[in-house]
Amino acid sequence: MLDFLTRDEAVVGGAAAQRLVVAVQARDAVRVAALSALVAAAGHELGAADEADLLLTDAPSGGRLPALVLSDEVPDGAVSALPENAGVKVLDAAMRAVAAGLIVRAPVRADGFGAGSVGEEGFGPARPLLTPRELEILGCLGNGLSNKAVARQLGISQHTVKFHLEAVFAKLGANSRAEAVAKGLRGGLLEI
Repeated sequence: MLDFLTRDEAVVGGAAAQRLVVAVQARDAVRVAALSALVAAAGHELGAADEADLLLTDAPSGGRLPALVLSDEVPDGAVSALPENAGVKVLDAAMRAVAAGLIVRAPVRADGFGAGSVGEEGFGPARPLLTPRELEILGCLGNGLSNKAVARQLGISQHTVKFHLEAVFAKLGANSRAEAVAKGLRGGLLEI
């Protein structure tokens, strides 16, 4: 099977996967070297920005390339980001996703705040798991809707809205609608 692969392909999990060309940009030479080593460890090639599939950086760039920010503090303007401790497998998957036009977000700790631990095999503690209906309810709260307006919009009873709200509050550890929305925003469950 290896005879049929070109130099631009690598075998990943038994299937051929395209190697990416990755440009690296960072705040100093030491950081550039560290990011470059991660690109190589993930089995991809370093390249200039004009020929790259994506940019791996420690700060958002605003250039024409899709960018993946690798930083513990996600700066304003970063669309796709992972914490600095992301393992090679996670980084490889994230780079492929960003190059394909997808958005990658860091996992959220179980308490709903900040980035979780991302190790070699995957993500650390997960954010509170809300059902699709609970996410809809939370979104309606974020839009400032009353229980009656939420019920009308979703075609359910006010009693059902209250039931889902109680579940959302419990899962997020919130005591009010405003606190639930704030935790949803910080935890990446809601977007502005």
